[in-house]
Amino acid sequence: MKEKITAAITGVGAYVPDYILDNEEISRMVDTTDEWIMSRIGIKTRHILKGEGLGTSFMGVKAVNELLEKTNTDPKDVDLVICATVTPDMLFPSTANIIAYKVGAVNAFAFDMQAACSGFLFALQTGARYIESGCYKKIIVVGADKMSSIIDYTDRTTCPIFGDGAAAVMLEPNFEGLGIQNAILHSDGSGVAHLHMKAGGSVCPPSVETVLKKWHKVYQEGQAVFKAAVTHMADTSVELMERNNLTSDDIRYLVPHQANLRIIDATAKRMGLQQEKCMINIDRYGNTTDGTLGLCLWDYESRLKKGDNLVLATFGGGFTWGAMYVKWAYDGDTMSR
Repeated sequence: MKEKITAAITGVGAYVPDYILDNEEISRMVDTTDEWIMSRIGIKTRHILKGEGLGTSFMGVKAVNELLEKTNTDPKDVDLVICATVTPDMLFPSTANIIAYKVGAVNAFAFDMQAACSGFLFALQTGARYIESGCYKKIIVVGADKMSSIIDYTDRTTCPIFGDGAAAVMLEPNFEGLGIQNAILHSDGSGVAHLHMKAGGSVCPPSVETVLKKWHKVYQEGQAVFKAAVTHMADTSVELMERNNLTSDDIRYLVPHQANLRIIDATAKRMGLQQEKCMINIDRYGNTTDGTLGLCLWDYESRLKKGDNLVLATFGGGFTWGAMYVKWAYDGDTMSR
């Protein structure tokens, strides 16, 4: 009988830029305060990528290089690189293609995945299927975004929320039943009205007018997005628990998208989890879009033990959302940064 292959996360790397944008500086840009941002969103600081000609691939390369070093992987042995991003270096070639080239993954094929803040989770599920096919042994999934490149720093509704960052995980075959167990993924295009970037695509190509109207910046209707995120993240996470016969006692950590602390708290409450069972770093990084889930795993890696049950949950523009059940594959304290 052929052994069942599951896709296990075998290492995590990450990178955040040096420059820290705190709430005091934000409050000098727009009409807001540290107290308002902390009470409404839960963010204290966010990292911003500075420097001429530095884009998402710069951060992705940093994260992947750390991952390769920690897992003692020869980049030539990597089969595939998937990059989840909404801020690609350019429309083409893919940012994954650039990252693979710069880290020396010369034998890998590479492509980008765009599902807003859910992109990293969608990419994990895609990578898992390649591993489960039996044809691929080492797949790198990168979640990276330079959100500062598409944020209007005169818009008080969006500029306090987002930061820049990248994280990468290695997926490898596992025969012990560890790794990615199950996922529920959804999308609903009607959400486009509430969260989008209007210009830059084929419907509304760049022009002087689109730049002046700031149509290349994130547009968000906060209340509509908040309501949808709370409902969908919570519902899908609970459905995933029921489908896999998981109770709150079975779960070591909820790994939630870091968009808003109140959304995280609402999701955890629906799942019957106390806050100590939630990976939370939104206060330090803000919403790095495709970077958030990987950055959580990176931050909490040393606390994770082989066999720990994790639920990854996310919600993004479009709308997109989903939840994934992962059985952790190694003792995190054995991996040094």
